[in-house]
Amino acid sequence: MIARRHPEWIRARAPFGAAVARTRAIVREHRLHTVCEEAQCPNVGECWAHDTATFMLLGDTCTRNCQFCAVSHGKPLVVDPDEPRRVAEAVGALGLRHVVVTSVNRDDLADGGAGHFAETARQLRARVPECAIEVLIPDFQGDMDALATVVRSPIDVLNHNTETVPRLYKRARPGAAYERSLRILAGAKELRPGLRTKTGLMLGLGEEPDEVRTVLHDLRAVACDVLTLGQYLQPSTHELPVARYVPPEEFDALGEEARAMGFAYVESGPLVRSSYHAWRHTGAAEG
Repeated sequence: MIARRHPEWIRARAPFGAAVARTRAIVREHRLHTVCEEAQCPNVGECWAHDTATFMLLGDTCTRNCQFCAVSHGKPLVVDPDEPRRVAEAVGALGLRHVVVTSVNRDDLADGGAGHFAETARQLRARVPECAIEVLIPDFQGDMDALATVVRSPIDVLNHNTETVPRLYKRARPGAAYERSLRILAGAKELRPGLRTKTGLMLGLGEEPDEVRTVLHDLRAVACDVLTLGQYLQPSTHELPVARYVPPEEFDALGEEARAMGFAYVESGPLVRSSYHAWRHTGAAEG
C-alpha cells in the first residue's frame, strides 16, 4: 500500500540548527530516548529549536502494538534504575522550564512503570526545582495503586491520552479500553483534586464529528483540564492508513467548541501533538 500524499497544510520544518544539535547531543550524552525521535513527531524541529524535548522512559520497545504508533514493540529492555537521575541531569543541562516525561507501555512490570515515573519526578524536583513536570502516562492496565504512585509524586500535570473515539479502540488501540482511560483521568482528580489533567486525541482515523464531541463531553465530565487535538499521520505503511485529512478550519472550530465546554486550555491543529506548546499551560490547578 502506498501512503497518501499529505495536503498542503501538513508541513513541518526539518530539525536543524545549533539548538537542535545541542539538544540531540545532550540526549545522546545521557543515553536517553525521546518521543520526538522514536514516534517521528512532526514538531521535532520546532521543539528542539526551543531547547525542549519529551523524554521516553523504560526503553524504546513497547509491550503493546497500537496500530497508529511508530514506536517498536516486542520484548522490552531491562529497567535502568539510573535513568531518572540522567533525565534530571539532561533537563538541567537543557535549562528547561517545563519537561514532559512519558514511557512505552510496560505491561510486563508489576506496577506498569509507575514507580519509575515517580522516581524521575523526585529527581527532577530535587535537581531542577524551578522546572514544571508533566508526565504522559500509560493506563497501567487500570491499576489505581500504580496511578496513585505517580499522582502523589511531585508532578504538575498528569497527561493520559484518550487517542481516539471508543468505536475505533479495538482497531487502533488493542490492549487498551476507552472507559479505562477515562477512569485514569478521573482517578487522578480524585487522588489530587487540584492536579491539572490533560489528554489528547488524533483525528483522521475514521471517527465521526459527533463521536468526537461525545468524547469531549466525557472528558469534561471527569474534569479534564487540557486538551490537544491533532491530525493522525501514518508513520509508515505498517500502521493504519489516514482515513481523512482534517482541514485547519475544522480544527479551529472544534477547538472553539472545546473551550466553550470548559477546557482550561486547548491546542487544536493538524500538527498538534500531545506535548506541543506544553509550556503554555504549565500552571497546575492547585492553589
